[in-house]
Amino acid sequence: MMLREYRSEDCFELAKLFFDTVHTVNLKDYTKAQVDVWASGNVDIEAWDKSFKNHYTVISEDKGIITGFGDMSNDGYLDRLYVHKEHQGEGIGSLIVTELEREIKTRYGVPVFTVFSSITAKPFFEKRGYRVEREQEVVRNGIRLTNYRMAKNYCWYFNRGQAQINFYMEKKV
Repeated sequence: MMLREYRSEDCFELAKLFFDTVHTVNLKDYTKAQVDVWASGNVDIEAWDKSFKNHYTVISEDKGIITGFGDMSNDGYLDRLYVHKEHQGEGIGSLIVTELEREIKTRYGVPVFTVFSSITAKPFFEKRGYRVEREQEVVRNGIRLTNYRMAKNYCWYFNRGQAQINFYMEKKV
């Protein structure tokens, strides 16, 4: 498996992966009506392509097959993260998010990353150090969907880690 940057010719395949993932993986936390409005199958390919090009977008690929993708804006907003339905739990999402965070932090010095997480993805982001700022409901075509605004503050994690090291060193002495 390898990570690479997005190319415009990937867009149709990413739209299909998005649709298939939402309609299988997210069904455990959302109703059929909810996933139908979330991923209707009517992706504006031109708009997605433009968005992917404006963000730092990473593709996970294994033997020429796209297994996942994610994109993050210059201000640290993780816009999309989807892993192929047949490759869940293989660490692909973690690899993609690690790369997105690393690159955006390096390029722009962003101290806080944010995401609007689905119910399904919330435990994944919590394990990666994201904290829920608020639960919210989004309404699409009259259907309510729950998601969570989450944030990860790199400065807080660095300072917390340093405090733990100092505490440990003081106890050892």
